Amino acid sequence: YCKQLPDPSNRDAWLEEGVACYKTFICGLLDITDNLVGGETIPPTRVVRHDSDDAYLVVAADKGTASFSDIANQLSADYGFWLGDAFASGGSAGYDHKAMGITARGAWVSVRRHFREMGVDCQSEPFTAVGIGDMSGDVFGNGMLLSEHTRLVAAFDHRDIFIDPDPDPKTSFAERQRLFDKPRSSWRDYDTSLISAGGGVYSRNLKSIPVSPEVRRALGIDEKVTSMTPHELMRAILLAPVDLLWNGGIGTYVKGSGETHADAGDKSNDQIRVNGDELRCRCVGEGGNLGLTQAGRVEFARNGGRINTDFIDNSAGVDTSDHEVNIKILLDRVVGAGDLTEKQRNELLLSMTDEVADLVLEDNYQQNLALASAEANAVGLLHVHEDWMRRLERQGLLNRSLEFLPSRKQVAERIDRGQGLSAPELAVLLAYTKIVLADELIGTDLPDDPFLRSDLFGYFPTKMRQHYRQQMDEHPLRREIIVTQIVNDLVNGAGMTYFHRLSGETGSTSAEISRANFLSRDIFGSRALLEEISSYDNKVDAAAQTRMRLDVRTLVERGSRWLVTNRRPPMDSEAVVDFFEVPLQRVVAKLPELLTGRELEAYEQRRAELVDAGVPAELASRVAVLPPAYGMLGVVETAHRDDLDPVEVARVHFTLGERLGVPALATRILALPRKDRWQAMARAALRDELLSVHTQLTAQVLAETKPEESAAARVVEWESRDDAAVKRAVTTLEEICTDDRADLARLSVGLRVVRTLLKTT
Repeated sequence: YCKQLPDPSNRDAWLEEGVACYKTFICGLLDITDNLVGGETIPPTRVVRHDSDDAYLVVAADKGTASFSDIANQLSADYGFWLGDAFASGGSAGYDHKAMGITARGAWVSVRRHFREMGVDCQSEPFTAVGIGDMSGDVFGNGMLLSEHTRLVAAFDHRDIFIDPDPDPKTSFAERQRLFDKPRSSWRDYDTSLISAGGGVYSRNLKSIPVSPEVRRALGIDEKVTSMTPHELMRAILLAPVDLLWNGGIGTYVKGSGETHADAGDKSNDQIRVNGDELRCRCVGEGGNLGLTQAGRVEFARNGGRINTDFIDNSAGVDTSDHEVNIKILLDRVVGAGDLTEKQRNELLLSMTDEVADLVLEDNYQQNLALASAEANAVGLLHVHEDWMRRLERQGLLNRSLEFLPSRKQVAERIDRGQGLSAPELAVLLAYTKIVLADELIGTDLPDDPFLRSDLFGYFPTKMRQHYRQQMDEHPLRREIIVTQIVNDLVNGAGMTYFHRLSGETGSTSAEISRANFLSRDIFGSRALLEEISSYDNKVDAAAQTRMRLDVRTLVERGSRWLVTNRRPPMDSEAVVDFFEVPLQRVVAKLPELLTGRELEAYEQRRAELVDAGVPAELASRVAVLPPAYGMLGVVETAHRDDLDPVEVARVHFTLGERLGVPALATRILALPRKDRWQAMARAALRDELLSVHTQLTAQVLAETKPEESAAARVVEWESRDDAAVKRAVTTLEEICTDDRADLARLSVGLRVVRTLLKTT
């Protein structure tokens, strides 16, 4: 913070002193930071260290220092700091965030998600918006050019107020583009002849601004109002009944109704600020930081609005810097070895700009999907979220009040009301989950698993993957990159409660359950299926897509649990995938032909529901078979052990299950309540034990009957060996499963009845 700047009227002197202060600040940081020399950590001289070795320090451009990256990098060179010009991203030989528009594009991924959930494609359908910022700004300017169908009704910055009550999308887009291209433009440069009737551009210094009927309609202002002060008009803009509120400016404009203006920490906007429950827009895009307090976000979300948080929406800028730093670290080692010139390095960096953006935006996309899935399960999993928060508190990692998360008492009240965590609250828990899991995994051998090299390679752009694989393996931050990739994939794909639940229920380590998840994911081929589901964005209802993703997640999680239970650690990742992948996917593809009786009816019902929701028939079939696919792990294992065709083993498996009534028992088990951790654990244990017994009985039928007979004939032959015991078991199961009061005790008896068949025969 520059405390003794000269008069800003002397711009050159003002800038010069600002740069001098910046240099002092950066040098102060470097003076107390470890360095890497020849791969060894060198502590700073005359500094007493109370922490461990840590030479990782990078500079991210923000607010007034966006053009100072080259200054910081020169200081890095002067100090001989190991990162060179990777020290400060976005310099003359780096990725220009404004030119890429990356922060706005990342936030727009969230906006598109919000609209998709509302059944609107904002890239092809017109929508109304108000905003904070002007077209010369990076985030606001780029954001307001990301859809040609944006009807910007009003906006304001620190100088002016812009109002266009009924904008023409095509004309207004072209004019916004002109202002964006014009250096240091402001709303005063807008061609007012293009503004619709009743609108205009007004200085914030005016004492009063006329309010036309058109403006009143557009902003939802009372008909009696004919004029407003600038502050009143800006408040009206924030409260406008539009589709989108786009924040691309600096300042905090929305707080919670229970907060004071002082709590918002932005005195300059006290007269403008509104409460979250007053907002009338349908969704908020947070391109800028701190536009809303967390309490304001939660209030808006609980009132039906769609919103994430700023650290979710505008993370693309930081993610781009992260990629730039790690790419430069690698390439600088290549330059140092004489295999690349500085000029060639810079040309390669520039040529990869678009792909780096694609990698970053994919991260934003997946994180938004994670939040959409979390919201869909928020009510049912609140007791799990509460358990997870308590665990974090016990470890001293979470302060609920600091993060505006509900207290234990508030959680209990929400459970009684049938409410879950809101999206902004889920976003905080998502972040904590990733941080905690990454901290745990970095100290394990998981990042060294050769099977995960693809996660390392996938972090870098395609142009680097063929020529620099060895350098990737030798990257100083290789383990950190792999862990980041693993954690993002795991938490985004499996959900924020996966790690907590499975570690508690199985006693397995974070490394074991993480490994099990990505092995299960590969064994079942879930990535390709998820990509296909995503290809139907804006073609299939978003809720139907979320439901399909959750079905995939459930299968992968059950497979993970099976692997943790049935494969002793440490698992050989490549061996496990080689063992299961091909035969398992072959059997799963055949399931529509193999299912019978109640299993077949359930599959056809799931398929019909998806087709009715607009899902293509082929995709609907692939998703509808997922629930019974979990049992095919045991089928494949049996087939391999006894040298049998897994498809024929599966056929006997389903025929036997139908005869005994196993599908009905499984359905009853899945309907058991999961109101706390113990109920969830009991339910999972019962389900897994039923599958285990079913698998063993299938193997018994196969071993005791003639292979040339049909599956039905083999089951009949097996039953004839102890007809009375089988019929008694079937009758008992029917009695239990047709009882609407079937609880854990009754279902446990049902499982025991099935298990006795193993002993009897």
